[in-house]
Amino acid sequence: MRYYVAIALLLLAAACSLRSNAPASQTYILRAQAPQTPAAARPATASLQVSLPIPAPGLYSERIVLVQPDHRMSYFAASQWAAELPHLVEALAIERLRASGDWAAVSDSASAFASEYFLQISIRRFEAEYTSTAAPPTAQVVFDCAIGRRADRTLLASFTAVGAVSASANRVGAVVAAFEEAANTALSELATDSAAAVKNSQSPSSP
Repeated sequence: MRYYVAIALLLLAAACSLRSNAPASQTYILRAQAPQTPAAARPATASLQVSLPIPAPGLYSERIVLVQPDHRMSYFAASQWAAELPHLVEALAIERLRASGDWAAVSDSASAFASEYFLQISIRRFEAEYTSTAAPPTAQVVFDCAIGRRADRTLLASFTAVGAVSASANRVGAVVAAFEEAANTALSELATDSAAAVKNSQSPSSP
């Protein structure tokens, strides 16, 4: 009996040692920036629902993706986003759209409330791209978007929102900062083009 107890204690100690030696995983969040110009004074009346974004292959993960010069996809070790990428992008888009002042309400994909318009985002790129092993990577963010009217399922517009920012250093923290700036550039385009699509659809046609 003492022999088995000793073996169990050794195994427990070995397991604790492995856990303590493993690098701690760091979790990173991104914040949507408020628009640079104040919202329009006119009252917003339209409502919008943001569907859960559709990720490109390899991007449905909470891991921070990097792409090597030989097009090999990898991940930053012991680092991850605060949520799987589609949910992260959905939250960022909603935050930015609400701050724009162009919508009476902006709801997420799980909302039970009806909306007049819907926005579908496809995440084509959200990766740190290395063009060489000597230079820091560039955060590449590309959203392919489609906005439509819910009542008749009419597509009002499709557009692409892009952001690209070089990291200041080859460190995860600097790469995350570049991701935030690139994502906000793309989100600004997304917000502007979405509002313009709805505004143009409501304008009376010329005779």
